[in-house]
Amino acid sequence: MMDSHASTSTRPYLIRAMYEWCTDNGYTPYVAVQVDDSVQVPVEYVKDGEIVLNVSMDATSSLKLGNEFVEFRARFAGVARDIVVPVNRVMAIYARENGQGMAFPPEDQPQVDVSAEMSVVPEVVDLPEVESQERPVHLTMVERNDDGSVPPESPRPSGGARPSLKRVK
Repeated sequence: MMDSHASTSTRPYLIRAMYEWCTDNGYTPYVAVQVDDSVQVPVEYVKDGEIVLNVSMDATSSLKLGNEFVEFRARFAGVARDIVVPVNRVMAIYARENGQGMAFPPEDQPQVDVSAEMSVVPEVVDLPEVESQERPVHLTMVERNDDGSVPPESPRPSGGARPSLKRVK
C-alpha cells in the first residue's frame, strides 16, 4: 500500500473530470487561478492576484490537463499567448452557464490537522454566472463526518467584506 504522503494529488484528476463533465453537457469550463510567480498568464488580466480562464475547446488550442500543469494557447485581445498554470494554483473549475463546479483548498497553506472523526474534501459548489471581469469564485472548505454528513454551521462573524475559512470540530 502506498504511503499517503507519496501518493499523487487528486486535484488534477478532479480538474479533468469536471472539464469532461462540462464539455459532455455542452457547458463552457472556466478555471479560477491564484496567480503567483509560478503561473504564466497575461498579467494585465490578473485582478486581486486571481485570473479566470476559459478553457473550452473553442477558446484554447493544444490544451493539456496534466498532473503537474494546465497548459494551452489562447488569444487575449487578439494576441496568441502561451498559458502555463501549475495544478496547485487552480482554485476552482466550473461551468460558466450555471456555476456548477468544484473549488479546491489552497495547497500552499499548511495542511489542517484533521481529527480521526473528520475528513476534508473539496466541496462541489454552485457558482453564479458572472462576467469575466468579476470575481467569480467563493471558496469554502467543508469538513465532513465519517458518515458523510456536514456538521452544523456556526454563525459567520460579522464585519469584513471577505469570508474566511473556519474549522468546525
